Amino acid sequence: MSDSEPVVAPDQLKPGNRRAGRILAVLSILGLLAMICGNHEGRIENIFLIVIAAGIAVTLLGDVVLRRAGLRE
Repeated sequence: MSDSEPVVAPDQLKPGNRRAGRILAVLSILGLLAMICGNHEGRIENIFLIVIAAGIAVTLLGDVVLRRAGLRE
């Protein structure tokens, strides 16, 4: 181990760019919903796509609410 590297706990490391993460989450939701217009016959695929997109949206909304309430940095 080098002497020049600082020793930090994992919780001290800051995550990446928040704005980029939010934009990627919205693009993922739009991409999943765009896949509904595909060449598949069953409805099960549509249900899975909608549930996954809704899960990402709920997570994104929860993050925004917690940040506005000051409960997350």
